Amino acid sequence: MELPVFKGGLHMPSYLYQISYSTSAWAGMIKKPQDRSEAVSKVVEKLGGKVIGFWFAFGDADLVGILEMPDNASAAAFSVAIAAGGACSDVKTTPLLSIGEAMDAMKKAGKSGYKPVK
Repeated sequence: MELPVFKGGLHMPSYLYQISYSTSAWAGMIKKPQDRSEAVSKVVEKLGGKVIGFWFAFGDADLVGILEMPDNASAAAFSVAIAAGGACSDVKTTPLLSIGEAMDAMKKAGKSGYKPVK
């Protein structure tokens, strides 16, 4: 899988968003169903990011999304903005590592010198 690239040739970090709608937001969506992806994409792009995709889900989250954002501050700004809007009762943001980044982390961990308590 090819990683996205942004200014300076660096890879843009990916984030998993898990979102739950408030009961009033669900009532509004039932009354007037709407696809919010275009409105959300504009906000993400304004923050320098890109929407990979959104999916409705069963379980703890009503909606999950994968976004590429230029940095943690931009990812947090998006989370805060949608949480502050009131339509979302819960917003969780998880930074994602590519397999290559995870391999680098494992190698660094092996060289870190950490010794567990015995």
